[in-house]
Amino acid sequence: MSRFTAVPSVPTGNVTEWQGQILRALKENVELLAGIRGEADGASKAVTKSQVRVNQPATPTFSRVSATGKGYTISGQNVPDLDDYGKLINDVQLLANDVATLRNTINALIAQLKG
Repeated sequence: MSRFTAVPSVPTGNVTEWQGQILRALKENVELLAGIRGEADGASKAVTKSQVRVNQPATPTFSRVSATGKGYTISGQNVPDLDDYGKLINDVQLLANDVATLRNTINALIAQLKG
């Protein structure tokens, strides 16, 4: 777990108006990023690198379309043969599996980022 030190209050004396504005903005931003501002919902708290625990997605199984499109010509139309149809079904299933894997990874990452 990350640990952050509290940011001291901005001094009120011996500081020009513009310096005070900059210091207050910096203090607020550091507190929000560190999650020490005291927000009830923690909506502005930063996520540190150590908190992200999503594994890298597996190597995709789909690399290219394996159907060649060589089939039959019927009445001037190219019609795929059963072999190409089977290859296309397999390609679509591989692609669907890869999309599901990526979707699960993204959902896990979103859940971790939301805390």
